[in-house]
Amino acid sequence: MAPILRLYEDTFSGGTAAVALPALPRMMFVVHGAASVGGKSLADGEACYAGGEIAIAPGKDGVTLWRFEVAPAGGPGLPIARPGVRTLEKLSAILETIPPGDLLLRGDSVGFPPGGCAHLHRHAGPGIRCLLEGGIRIDTHGRSTSYGPGGAWYETGSDPVFAQAAADRPSRFIRVMVLPRELLGKSSFQFVNEEDKAKPRVQQYKVFVDEPIEAPKG
Repeated sequence: MAPILRLYEDTFSGGTAAVALPALPRMMFVVHGAASVGGKSLADGEACYAGGEIAIAPGKDGVTLWRFEVAPAGGPGLPIARPGVRTLEKLSAILETIPPGDLLLRGDSVGFPPGGCAHLHRHAGPGIRCLLEGGIRIDTHGRSTSYGPGGAWYETGSDPVFAQAAADRPSRFIRVMVLPRELLGKSSFQFVNEEDKAKPRVQQYKVFVDEPIEAPKG
């Protein structure tokens, strides 16, 4: 069975004791506040790979984290049950389109100027996105869905997607995908229509994590 990609939002109050998590391929992103994650200090807008057993400790004023994890098929979720911590599972998806062979976990941010769009495209692997700021409309499978800040969605990678950002403000989402390892340091973006290749791409990318991983086995 295919592994599962989950996105949690963990909110720690200041002064909460450190929380230990077992080893899994994961990326941690700080939405607001500051934290120590596996001994690394992170602040607003920063992220890291945290695949081994790790401890998370909030800064003195607390922290809100987005925790993206690849878990074995049928494996239990990992909400944090601790006083001073609130965990919300924002989205989970079975990675039915995970590529064969050696794998890569990529975590990045994708920004759009007001009114920017991503023409019809695919990616080389599946992943979860979560909007950090602005607004975005995602067209796929003949449906359109709009998201505001905090809204999360899943893309199979193989299904064509068109993305239209809000017209009146910049937009940015955080994304974690599971890709073929041969794409280490390379783009996973694939235009669907040949004529779109000559059009400007307005997206701005910041890669946080590009880490070779092994798919967890149940």
